[in-house]
Amino acid sequence: MTSDMKGAVVCFGEMLLRLAPPAARMMVQAQTLDMVVGGAEANVAAALASLGHDARMVTLLPSSPLGDKARADLGAAGVDTRFIARAPGRMGLYFMEAGAGLRPSSITYDRAGSAFALCEPDALDLAGALEGAALLHMSGITPALGPKGVTLADAAIAAAQAAGVPICLDGNYRAQLWESWDSDPRTILTRLVGAATVLIGNHRDISLLLGKTFSGDGAERRREAVDAAFDAFPNLQLVASTARHIVSSDHHRIAARVDTRLGKHQTSEIDVTGIIDRIGTGDAFAAGVLHQYLQGAGEQAMAECGLALAALKHSLPGDFCLIRPDELAGFSAVGGDVRR
Repeated sequence: MTSDMKGAVVCFGEMLLRLAPPAARMMVQAQTLDMVVGGAEANVAAALASLGHDARMVTLLPSSPLGDKARADLGAAGVDTRFIARAPGRMGLYFMEAGAGLRPSSITYDRAGSAFALCEPDALDLAGALEGAALLHMSGITPALGPKGVTLADAAIAAAQAAGVPICLDGNYRAQLWESWDSDPRTILTRLVGAATVLIGNHRDISLLLGKTFSGDGAERRREAVDAAFDAFPNLQLVASTARHIVSSDHHRIAARVDTRLGKHQTSEIDVTGIIDRIGTGDAFAAGVLHQYLQGAGEQAMAECGLALAALKHSLPGDFCLIRPDELAGFSAVGGDVRR
């Protein structure tokens, strides 16, 4: 990458409330539930705003106290909320049981029939939000919500193309959502990725899109999948991904990789221990990559920044990664002493 990209990053997708038992309890043990605001695209917006970028959120929230909370929390993170529409309806929810030791975390969705999932594109000011924007960020979660979600995703792509705004798509494959209706994820996601300049996804995502099998073992095998994606999608210029090896619920080993048509960089694997919250770490990775991408940085800087922000997010409760630039700059893979 050679030049800075000026303008806002527009993030488009559904905002959710996360409900979770405290202290790593299972749902059957719970008497209370903690609540935080999240959603993949909102997580990216909050992380980019914390790093000093102009980030705008386009979504629809219910006209209710829950919708008020979601908009207020995102605004408090520094995100431009002017393009959040409101309408009667319900808030999308997900319930999380946090893992511990050898027990993995578990998520249950309750988002069918939410205000956003039933939204029509003309309820959103996509054209206004994209005016003067540098990038549209969206994910494969929106079309996974159902036929109306597919229509919304297509409308966002069309609006970005009309405005001449490049698109970043995070595959974010959610089997529970796709399998809940008569869907065709390969066809739908292939169409969306075909419009993207940046893809956040690994060899498994590319396998789904192309109907081919790629091994994730070794750097050259990973490049094989990326080259196949570049051949299949002429608009695509960058693919960013992570590789995660899970030792236990609070100990993961993570590496990051960024590929462009002319170059590549894969980081060393780092140990992430004492994990507080796994959710939102992929969104933090995407934000870290985009933080450098928007400044015209190369593959190494993008991969290392994405890995650093993802690693730091594991230490933060909640969906949002509210790391400031100075905290990101001070990242060390071995941690550090108290900052005074």
